Amino acid sequence: MDIVFVCHGNICRSPIAEYVFRELVRREGLESAFDISSAGVSSEESGNDIYPPAKDVLRRHGIPFSRHRAHRITDPEFADADLVIALDRSNLSALIRRFGQDGKIRMLLERDVADPWYTDDFDTAYDDIEKGCISLLMDTKTAFPDILGKTADKEQ
Repeated sequence: MDIVFVCHGNICRSPIAEYVFRELVRREGLESAFDISSAGVSSEESGNDIYPPAKDVLRRHGIPFSRHRAHRITDPEFADADLVIALDRSNLSALIRRFGQDGKIRMLLERDVADPWYTDDFDTAYDDIEKGCISLLMDTKTAFPDILGKTADKEQ
């Protein structure tokens, strides 16, 4: 299952979501069942690493991460994705304008995850993202039990 998390610039919320979801999947032993990445709807941060306060919140929660290169979501990336997860309604609208109304585009939560670039509240953003990622993993496991069950069986 190919999942792409999308925020504005791909330096705060979407990389946090990418790495939180990767860790949740790892804890479930389902790494081989998922291809998890992140992107932005804008190219203004292209090439930049995760914003330092976002790295700090990941470290504080024990979430491993690696060097990141922000980028705008590409056409092939969108085409290959099974799910494209927007972090706020503005990102959702930008994705729909660019790619059309597609069943694979959805919000992480029913409400926006506030952008900590502007709010400077990385803890609340992390908590919201973690909550959404836990729910997404549970939903995915429910929707695709055969695929995920076979993968988990192979890894044991």
